[in-house]
Amino acid sequence: MSKGEGVGTEQEFKGLRSIVWPIHNFELKKFLPMGLMMLCILFIYTLVRDLKDTLMVSCATGGGAETLGFLKLYGVTPSAIVFMIVFVKLANIFEREKLFVVITSFFLAFFALFGFILYPLRDILHLSQETITSLQETIPRLHWVWPVIGNWSYALFYILSELWGSVVLTALFWQFANEIMKVTEAKRFYSLFGFIGNFGLLASGSVIIICANFAKGSTGIDAFGINLRYQMGAVVLFGSILLYLLHWMYKHVLTDPKLYNPGEGQKKKSKPKLGLKESAKMIFTSPYLLMIAVLLLAYGVSINLIECVWKGQIKMQYPDSNDYNALMGKLSFTTGCITIIVMLVGANILRRFSWRTAALVTPMFLLLTSVVFFGVIMYENANGLESNIMGVSVLLVAVITGLVQNAFSKGVKYSLFDSTMQMAYIPLDQEQKVKGQAAVGILAGRGGKSGGAFIQSTLLLVAGGGVSLSSMVDILGSIVFIVVILWIISVFGLSKKFEALTAEKKAE
Repeated sequence: MSKGEGVGTEQEFKGLRSIVWPIHNFELKKFLPMGLMMLCILFIYTLVRDLKDTLMVSCATGGGAETLGFLKLYGVTPSAIVFMIVFVKLANIFEREKLFVVITSFFLAFFALFGFILYPLRDILHLSQETITSLQETIPRLHWVWPVIGNWSYALFYILSELWGSVVLTALFWQFANEIMKVTEAKRFYSLFGFIGNFGLLASGSVIIICANFAKGSTGIDAFGINLRYQMGAVVLFGSILLYLLHWMYKHVLTDPKLYNPGEGQKKKSKPKLGLKESAKMIFTSPYLLMIAVLLLAYGVSINLIECVWKGQIKMQYPDSNDYNALMGKLSFTTGCITIIVMLVGANILRRFSWRTAALVTPMFLLLTSVVFFGVIMYENANGLESNIMGVSVLLVAVITGLVQNAFSKGVKYSLFDSTMQMAYIPLDQEQKVKGQAAVGILAGRGGKSGGAFIQSTLLLVAGGGVSLSSMVDILGSIVFIVVILWIISVFGLSKKFEALTAEKKAE
């Protein structure tokens, strides 16, 4: 009898190990490389995500947080569609391993190219300050669009940084995991992948802070440029480790019959190919699915509006790009710490309290902290940047409040919001479960990501000129308040239906 057969993966673990480490020793050969792959992916994603904000908000000529809405709506969204079309075509040409290597190598090559060639040549490649200012004066309605076009390499970095998460993590890593994992392994492994992956946030946040501080103390004129090269070097290093782990998996795990048998992985559900029209029809004819969609849509819109206003405050407090980037690193490090803690606490909330209680934590937290955050900025607008709150600069209070809110919001989202969202589909019948989840993902998922960007860009286009988001906090704060209230109402309505359907399932 082989080692793998001697200890069945279906065997139950006892005591604390069943919660903390439900992994058999012989499975470590398969589990650890996958966990480390996720850590590498999230390390790179967090690092480039923080850099992309620094580039567009702090480094871009004429840029600011106001450019992000236009970039997300008119840059990221269409690019994601094009990239997924290309992805499907490449999937028909290359085998799974080569597809992973080709796409990942493309991203890594661009990040290296940007850090060591494009950024140093930015003055030659980008439009000058005079040209951008002239265009802003000529067509003031597009005041915040011209910096996106004028700083095109920064915009391209922003787009590819956003795509790294959806392409490499979602389309490559999880597709690979679903192919090689048994259902029994997935139930035990997947949550731990997320737990290990969050250490990537801690590592990336630490690297950002160290690189920023080291570059600041250097004798170079462009401290941020030095910082950027260090960070792109770290991206290439972790990307190389990622590809090595993938190769190791194919060589040592996928050739081991104890750990992998082709065709023994998870059975794929036939995911329906629903268009926007079919998705909308399915959601609006089902009150249950409509309320789930409101939850996802509300989170995407509210967090997007809050984040962009906060990033504008950071630029005012930390005009130096290096300092801005260091603060974003602190955010990632703090988020990683909070997420790890909240994941443990959140698991107990889900076990000990009702679905409604767990689902209300995220919107209630956002509502309370948003009142404080927008209130501080309104006070700032009324009394000026030089004003103080209890002896502390009002601008610094706004930055710290936003930092705490963003870190805890993401931690609560990863631990409770995502879990309750997935639990909401469980009582549905098979057709609604599969088609409904696809419909909500298509409509609410896309709408949540671009809805906030649409609101911001529309307000800025209507206002015209160099109007800032912080000057619109009364409008943006009201929108966030309304959206979160609708979110809370949907949680109460969905909770009643969820409990009723769950009771029916138990009765059956």
